[in-house]
Amino acid sequence: MVWIIFAVVLLACVYLPGLWVRQVLRKYSSPADRYREQGSGAALARHLLDRHDLPHVKVEETETGDHYDPEAKAVRLTRDNYSGHSLTAVTVAAHEVGHAIQDARQEKLFNVRQRLVRFAVRGEKIAGFMMMAAPLIFVVTRAPQAGAAVLLLGVGSMLLATLVHLVTLPVELDASYGKALPILRDGNYLHDGDMKYARRILRAAALTYVAGSLASLLNLGRWLTVLRR
Repeated sequence: MVWIIFAVVLLACVYLPGLWVRQVLRKYSSPADRYREQGSGAALARHLLDRHDLPHVKVEETETGDHYDPEAKAVRLTRDNYSGHSLTAVTVAAHEVGHAIQDARQEKLFNVRQRLVRFAVRGEKIAGFMMMAAPLIFVVTRAPQAGAAVLLLGVGSMLLATLVHLVTLPVELDASYGKALPILRDGNYLHDGDMKYARRILRAAALTYVAGSLASLLNLGRWLTVLRR
């Protein structure tokens, strides 16, 4: 019974943040034409980038989730936020522009975050390879210690990658509350009464990364289940 309760609590901790993020973003995507007169998410992103002397940063549509790509110098928005005119569309656009501003200013936390994320990506690839190789190494060497060592390294790499994603939260919070919120407030870009809802969206945008990182823990669980078999 204790293990069942533990499993339920663990799944809730992993899944609920992501569900909350998606629910908030979806809720304020309606009405879809609320900011039609002001322009789409892409239009606001372009305006804000130009206003902050970042004409070289592109605004592009993507299918891989809203994000800022510091290598390509591009703010990328999903179709609903790129072409959309909802509160979610314009607020998420402002959040991603916040990352572009962090990059342009070469803010320390942003630069550290980028190095950590690259490290995390490599760590996840290494972890996957090691965990696949562990049974083979055991069969070839007939040494349980060798297979166990490789398995532990793989698990450690995957856990480290998840932790790296989590420690980038201050960068996300700054993009939302240190950059996007003042921009939206001081520029009077939102309708009266929308600011409090924009705060929720900005909180969700900041936690998107964390929610994804928590969900990645399930991949580790699946790997361990497979290996036990």
